[in-house]
Amino acid sequence: MASESDMPELKVMTVDQVPTVKADPVDPVAREQAKAIVDDVESGGTKSLVAQALRLGDIKSESDPLLLGPAEMKAAFDELPEEDRQVLVRTKDRVETFAKAQRAALTDASVPIPGGMAGHTVSPMSVAGCYAPGGRYPLPSSVIMTAVTARAAGVSKVVVASPRPAAATVAAAHVSGADALLCVGGAQAVAAMAFGVGGVPPCDIIVGPGNNWVTAAKSLVSGRCAIDMLAGPSEVLVIADSTADVETVAADLLAQAEHDTEARPILVSTSELLVAEVNACLKKRLAVLPTRDTALEAVKKGFAVVCKDVAEAVAVSDLVAPEHLEIQTEDSQKVADSCLHYGGLFIGRRAAEVLGDYGAGPNHVLPTGGTARYTGGLSVMTFLRVRTWMRIDEAQPSQALVRDAVHLARMEGLEGHARAAECRLD
Repeated sequence: MASESDMPELKVMTVDQVPTVKADPVDPVAREQAKAIVDDVESGGTKSLVAQALRLGDIKSESDPLLLGPAEMKAAFDELPEEDRQVLVRTKDRVETFAKAQRAALTDASVPIPGGMAGHTVSPMSVAGCYAPGGRYPLPSSVIMTAVTARAAGVSKVVVASPRPAAATVAAAHVSGADALLCVGGAQAVAAMAFGVGGVPPCDIIVGPGNNWVTAAKSLVSGRCAIDMLAGPSEVLVIADSTADVETVAADLLAQAEHDTEARPILVSTSELLVAEVNACLKKRLAVLPTRDTALEAVKKGFAVVCKDVAEAVAVSDLVAPEHLEIQTEDSQKVADSCLHYGGLFIGRRAAEVLGDYGAGPNHVLPTGGTARYTGGLSVMTFLRVRTWMRIDEAQPSQALVRDAVHLARMEGLEGHARAAECRLD
């Protein structure tokens, strides 16, 4: 057993020491390597995809299947223990219920304009590619979060990609209603989904978390298709006062820390004593945590801030704009209402971030690296297009609008525009 005294703790810093520089989510070395893979798959098609998958260990031989269909996915589901199957189904149901409620809130609209009507329609994309990591841990939860949400948005074809997929990952693809699962990962999977290689149709959007090469590849194909976001290391920030439960706060910080050595656990508190007690608890819990080799490196990158009051704690949180924000204070709802920038919000001691990870309803694919200042997490909106339209039914009521268009066109020096508008003058 590791010694508690050898375990790291969160560095305690002042408010003015809180880091504000946001790193580029795309690693330059990974970008260069990913570009070579993406270019190869684009030019060489399935042959190159197979070669890259072999080289990088996604498959063991050329005869290994690249693409699993509905029958193979259902077989994987059927072979799971009953308890595992039911957990996947219940998780899918909760995520689907939330996503369908989001979709129902987004409606078409129309308004009168001179001589006619204008409006917008809300419609889904046709094909979505959903990436699920398959590295250190299998993540069937990411399959559910992405594929179920795409289906709830109305996407007609959904493809999941995951390298060396575990049985639970394949089963999750079945539960989520995916059409196929590509047994390939990394930049090669992103390229296959972007360009339509290996039996995968060209995707309108590629979503889901991944490693440095996945993120780099998504940045390279963005524009060819849509992407959800460029995700960096995972983060949790806990705002806690003296009423917070020390064990719960420490457990939540470590849950985030075990994701990745680059993850950032952050504690912002109005109580210097609580920070000290949480650090002591972190050391104790780290010493017996099976994933401590990963978690302790993340703890070294995390930090704690002691603030003079809750308002200052909220200001620090808004500065960081964390992926996950937990509020564990005396009046958690009031504090939560004052926070501006975060990916996902977890209000009160019982609203653990891990419950969000594992399917309470809201999505767990969230913005990192401060990008929550301008974007939100994955949702049905990610897979939808808002498209506008207009129709002129009556010439006479539209004449003032037409004359204004003629005038504005000539103000801008675009005579062709003016003459096109003039064709609509009565």
